[in-house]
Amino acid sequence: MKEVPHLNYIRELSGGDEGLEKKFIALIKNEFPIDKEIYLEKLGHKKYKDTMHMVQKLKPKPKLNFLGLQEGYRLALRYEEDLRYGNPKLQK
Repeated sequence: MKEVPHLNYIRELSGGDEGLEKKFIALIKNEFPIDKEIYLEKLGHKKYKDTMHMVQKLKPKPKLNFLGLQEGYRLALRYEEDLRYGNPKLQK
C-alpha cells in the first residue's frame, strides 16, 4: 500500500497554532524541491556517498517523519546503508 502524507504530527507539534503549522509546511515546500534536485544530481553522477548524505538530510524531521511517512522513513534508513556501500538498488 502506498503511504499518504498527513499533517497529524505537525498539528501535534504546533499545539493547534495554525501560524506555526503554516511555517512547518512552508519549510517543507521550500526545501524539498531543492533537496530532491541535489539528490537526483548526485545519484545521476553515481556519487553514492553524496547521495547517501542527501538521504540523511531528507529522512529526519521535518521531512519524512513530519509528514507521517513511517514506511518511507524506514526505507530511507535501509537505502542510506546500501548507499554507504555503493549500492543504489533502492533508489526507486
